[in-house]
Amino acid sequence: MTPLPAVTVVMPAYNEAGILAESVGEIVRGLRAGGHDFEVVVVENGSSDGTYELACSLRSEHPELRVERLPTADYGAALRQGLVSARGGVVVDFDVDYYDLAFLDRAVEMVRALDGPAVVVGSKRAPGADDTRPWPRRLVTAVFSMILRVGFGLRVSDTHGMKAMRRDDVAPVVRACRFGRDLFDTELVLRAERSGLSVAEVPVHVEERRPARTPVIRRVPRTLGGLGRLWWELRREHR
Repeated sequence: MTPLPAVTVVMPAYNEAGILAESVGEIVRGLRAGGHDFEVVVVENGSSDGTYELACSLRSEHPELRVERLPTADYGAALRQGLVSARGGVVVDFDVDYYDLAFLDRAVEMVRALDGPAVVVGSKRAPGADDTRPWPRRLVTAVFSMILRVGFGLRVSDTHGMKAMRRDDVAPVVRACRFGRDLFDTELVLRAERSGLSVAEVPVHVEERRPARTPVIRRVPRTLGGLGRLWWELRREHR
């Protein structure tokens, strides 16, 4: 039997043919250099640019790579699928355009520590973070974080982006999540906190490798509507 890896990196991928090979190659080489026992799981979802075929072709160069596929574009569903299929004891989620191996090293060490947190969030809002995104996106993140703190009682300062998780602890939380697309990360962290799991955060440097896919003006109404439904669902469950 093939031994289980210690770390799984999950990467949702939608129409990422332009940068997928570079991103996967950099992550795999970095993990090898760091001495990690690992697998990388690319979850292609609804791409129309050959992302799936490219991902499959990369397996000959990177035997640590697995590729899964979903029929429709849904970031949250792709991330959920990767978390469910992960074999590593620690699972790290990266985006194809946003990843940080220094965060991985630090967060994995924290999760593995005796009495360490079950979830470590790479926060764009924590003291010491360096967010180089355009100001409209930083503003949206700030408002989103404020809504989560005031309206949902979130204790950490961010939910989206990179995270490291102890797989066995978060597996029941993943199964309980009901929302996809933009809100899966948020629901996952909120449910982890509410279930009593320890959630920590570390500041990160944010430098994305391509422009955002969805303009802020289109994403905000969709996200606000989703937050309203998520608030009602969590309230209904805890009556």
